[in-house]
Amino acid sequence: MTIATIILAAGGSTRLDGEPKQLIIHNGITLVRQITEAALTLQTGPVIVVLGANQDRIHAEIAHLPIHTPINVNWREGMASSLQIGLNTIADEPVGFFLVVLTDQPYVTAALLHQLIRTQQQTGRGIVACRYGDADHLGVPALFDIRYRSEFMRLSGDVGARRLIQQYSNDCAQIDFPLAAIDLDTRQDVESWQKNQREQPES
Repeated sequence: MTIATIILAAGGSTRLDGEPKQLIIHNGITLVRQITEAALTLQTGPVIVVLGANQDRIHAEIAHLPIHTPINVNWREGMASSLQIGLNTIADEPVGFFLVVLTDQPYVTAALLHQLIRTQQQTGRGIVACRYGDADHLGVPALFDIRYRSEFMRLSGDVGARRLIQQYSNDCAQIDFPLAAIDLDTRQDVESWQKNQREQPES
């Protein structure tokens, strides 16, 4: 089964005063490189990193990797347009499923992505999403059957995978991933996360 990974890295990080969240350092490397390398270890299919704002700086971090890097010139329109760019990139490839991944969830790992895939294989569901935060909160990273491609192509604005997860909850399996609640949207988010990182005891 061929599974593509679509990594959304086009946003302008407006709530970080324009400093790209994709280039925040975690464990010595940038978040965009960390998640891209994790996706490549799956070896299940193509890896697409959708770029937009700050494309040159972000591309420089991953230019050496065997990935697709389409540019979303309309990144200001919101997440839906980036998802559609990613899906168009794999339109001619024999993909059965696709993962949707962000770059501002620092604890997403290859092991988590493998768990999403295994859960789909065990349950046969068309969607597998992560549960975190409130008990009813389901979101990305998430895995989708390619038959949902047409639904994604009808989205608009800053609407992403969560809308379809909610809409098709009867076809959705879930895994617990409380660390997905940690994302880095604002300067306060980043400073709080970095402070917690410094305070973690060494293993």
